[in-house]
Amino acid sequence: MRTVNLHEAKRKLSRLLDAAAAGEQITITKAGKPMVKLVRVGAEEKVARTGFLAGQGHIPENYDTLYSQKIAESFDDAV
Repeated sequence: MRTVNLHEAKRKLSRLLDAAAAGEQITITKAGKPMVKLVRVGAEEKVARTGFLAGQGHIPENYDTLYSQKIAESFDDAV
């Protein structure tokens, strides 16, 4: 990943765009702080994938009544 300041980015914008289109990531800074990242259109960063355990477990058919008797007994004992 290349980092350039805003002044340099203004002077070399065409070259920076070509580099980004080729797959390079370029960060443009202003006063030493990162402000913008140039990346190729369609370039995706890896993100945490949801549902990665899909199909790995088993939910019984009676999951909603599985412990209903124990729950009822717990409430009866509390009274």
